[in-house]
Amino acid sequence: MTITPPGTSSGRILGIDPGERRVGLALSDPLGIIAQPLAVLDRRRGDFLERLRAALDDNEVTRVVIGLPVSLSGHEGAAARRARALGETVATEIQIPVEFHDERFTTTLAESALLEGDVRRHTRRAVRDKVAAALMLQGYLDGARRERP
Repeated sequence: MTITPPGTSSGRILGIDPGERRVGLALSDPLGIIAQPLAVLDRRRGDFLERLRAALDDNEVTRVVIGLPVSLSGHEGAAARRARALGETVATEIQIPVEFHDERFTTTLAESALLEGDVRRHTRRAVRDKVAAALMLQGYLDGARRERP
């Protein structure tokens, strides 16, 4: 599969930090340089896919990058299988290109940044997943720029 690197086409990229309960969303700028937190969706709500589709449509998203939680050894466990299943659902139900990117430590880094910023516990819980999605997406964007000739 050929992928157009960020910064070479118009359209935004949506980053997804999948969790069993909450899914963090982040959005790139149109040039694919900067990622910013967007929203947190509750998977237990019956309208999860509709809300995701609305986020994609409202922001003119052309591609989705889903965080793939792998172990330090690179092994994919149950969480990675759930992330891949979410990617399959997004690709088939919403019909948008989906890629995966290593998301090791993004939630931990997000929590640390929020603690350092003296964000209250209740607020941290509400924003941690979208901050983690932004960190994952920024890693993807930075890596794609480094790979360009």
